[in-house]
Amino acid sequence: MYDPKPGDRLDSLDTPSMIVDLDIMEENIQKLMLLLKPLAVNIRPHSKTTKSPILAKKLIAAGAKGACVAKLSEAEVMAAEGIEDLLITCEIIGPAKVARLIELFRNHPAIQIVVDSEIGASAIDKALGESGIQEPIQVLIDLDVGLHRTGVAPELALALAQHISTLGHLKLMGVQGYEGHLQHVHGREAREKYCRASMAILVDTATLLRGNGFDIQVVTTGGTGTAEFCATTPGVTEVQPGSFIFMDSDYRNAVGGYFSHSLTILSTVVSKSASERRVTIDAGLKTLTTDSGFAEPKDMPDVTYTPMGDEQGWLVWKEDTPDIPIGARVEMIPSHIDPTVNLHDFYYAHRKGVIEEIWPVATRVLVTGLVVAYLP
Repeated sequence: MYDPKPGDRLDSLDTPSMIVDLDIMEENIQKLMLLLKPLAVNIRPHSKTTKSPILAKKLIAAGAKGACVAKLSEAEVMAAEGIEDLLITCEIIGPAKVARLIELFRNHPAIQIVVDSEIGASAIDKALGESGIQEPIQVLIDLDVGLHRTGVAPELALALAQHISTLGHLKLMGVQGYEGHLQHVHGREAREKYCRASMAILVDTATLLRGNGFDIQVVTTGGTGTAEFCATTPGVTEVQPGSFIFMDSDYRNAVGGYFSHSLTILSTVVSKSASERRVTIDAGLKTLTTDSGFAEPKDMPDVTYTPMGDEQGWLVWKEDTPDIPIGARVEMIPSHIDPTVNLHDFYYAHRKGVIEEIWPVATRVLVTGLVVAYLP
């Protein structure tokens, strides 16, 4: 059985494989830091994109402040790999998850969490009280700034803050508002206009809470499509871009080409149709997600991709376009990077076609004692 290793060429990889061009990825990181560092906000990249402690550490080394994660399971893996400055950006609800949070916090007291309800806050406070842990956990109020997915309504934020102040094991230290519905708005002017309106809700709520005696130190927000606007909004202290490191076609179509595609899925042409201009590649629904449209072949502007089931997809090209033979290798640009990464076990990071590093997609796996459970 072939076992890829650093020093091998991409030509030797089986397909489909997830590959990362290190030169492009490093340029994306540098571009983000050059864009945001002069704006005096903290950069806390969202690791739901990479699902990798190795990449989180690379971003921290480049100037990031810690990392974000979407799920408790992601935080457990990141913390186990030495990343202590973590914000879990989604609510932790239910006895099983709260119990896991308590154990994580016991060993990693720098963890920050968000709450958007009295029920959720009280359950965590109760569990911490029963745990014997004396130090309060750092909490941000998750605010709905227009996405309507999670977050307390702005007019109810003060009441939630007042409730948190009655709980002895939670320490309110900030607010979070994610304008996810604006990340892919086409047109810079429109995206900025809508983002500024969401930021006004977030910053005004933080000001209201401060005016009522709450020490709001962190105002965190933003994604790849809006981070520049968020970071130039007075009162915002932190931004959470994630997809910039790899990029996908959906983000590129919305925000342009400032960041480049560093991640592709390497595939092979496995069959040729009776049609003169159609072949089948070994990359289907188990390899490339379709929630944001179909993937695109890299550097093939006249070729389109259509998934054809779990394991295969079609490439179709226009007349007067060079033929694609059986056995040809084709790099596919994902349409939505985060869930595509979640379909793969490893990144093969290369420079000029030579593999330098192999990174596991680590937060797909939760390790509990000696048991390894693969999470959905």
